[in-house]
Amino acid sequence: MDSLFATLDGHIETVCELQRRLTAIPALGPRNGGDGEKEKAEFLMDYMKSMSIRDIREFRAPDDEVSCGYRPSVAAVIPGRDTSRTLWVISHTDIVPPGDLALWKTDPYVLERDGDILIGRGVEDNQQGIVSSLIAAHALLDLGVTPEINFGMLFVADEETGSVKGLDYLVREHADLFSQSDLFLVPDFGEPDSGMIEVAEKSMFWLKIIVEGRQCHASTPAQGINTLVAASDFILRIKELERIYDAEDPIYDPPRSTFQPTKKEANVENVNTIPGRDVFHVDSRVLPIYDLDDVLETIKEFGREVENAHGVTVSYERTMYEQAAPSTPVDSEIVRRTLASVKKVYGNVPRLVGVGGGTVAAFLRRRGHHAVVWATLNHNAHQPNEWSSIKNTIGDAKVIVDMLLARE
Repeated sequence: MDSLFATLDGHIETVCELQRRLTAIPALGPRNGGDGEKEKAEFLMDYMKSMSIRDIREFRAPDDEVSCGYRPSVAAVIPGRDTSRTLWVISHTDIVPPGDLALWKTDPYVLERDGDILIGRGVEDNQQGIVSSLIAAHALLDLGVTPEINFGMLFVADEETGSVKGLDYLVREHADLFSQSDLFLVPDFGEPDSGMIEVAEKSMFWLKIIVEGRQCHASTPAQGINTLVAASDFILRIKELERIYDAEDPIYDPPRSTFQPTKKEANVENVNTIPGRDVFHVDSRVLPIYDLDDVLETIKEFGREVENAHGVTVSYERTMYEQAAPSTPVDSEIVRRTLASVKKVYGNVPRLVGVGGGTVAAFLRRRGHHAVVWATLNHNAHQPNEWSSIKNTIGDAKVIVDMLLARE
């Protein structure tokens, strides 16, 4: 293990070069204004072939919204002593758009290095996980070390917009890729001190709310029905959900359900027109004790009140709707392995937590697999000037190799 750790410490330039190459590929899904993950997946397959990894498979989820017609996920396996079991490390290849470029100090798709810090869109979410997996594989192969169980690297598409074309597709259409004795680590959530392991998630749904009235000239408001006013009234009512669904569970952070109006779509382009249609979105993260159908019915009751108050018509589209998956048992093997290896590498004992939902672990848990979500992260996901730490990337790779060599 000392030799493996020393080898990983020598991979600083490998981390930088992989991040540079990955950052230059804007793997945006079509719902985020891009053409998918094909180029990034091809780079990863070519790179792993150059490492002499033989077992590399590509899975193509059909998608007519991208030019190639599919969304690729890539699996690669390094055999262990026990070839009947695999520790899968699952990272996602897609990223989110950079947002307001004026808030970036550098080009988001050109990697910048400042000492230990690497800056660029995607470097933490989720390229740090990708790179940790790859340098862990480098260390094993360079030293000729055979892990106790198979080491599986899985790079999935479509995580940022629901995973329907990513891990959800794989567990539905290629369930034989996994066995019930496999272990799953998802490096897509964590704390700067490595101190949290996610074992449970809240229910989650995104709701698109469409408010329709009548457009008219702003100088004659009585001739129209102002949907911006009605939508604003509706938005203010959303916070009432936190009073109605007020249960708390201390394993989650935060411990309560959350309901947040987020995206507001453009309405009219000019100042002197009263809008006849407004659209906004709500992000809800709900404790598992509540049924999402009940929450949705409460929101629709708010909508009926808004319709009566303003003379508008309100309709709804559920763009994400996931009742919480079963949690991973706190005494499961994957939890024990992760706790032990994090303690060995980072010197702490992480606490087990639940989060607001949205990780790919939920798709595995619904199929009866035990999965944890852990990494050493600095909470830069989706922010301008997103950055990751080279030291953390290497440290997380050490945790992976330690988990692979542990004997239960």
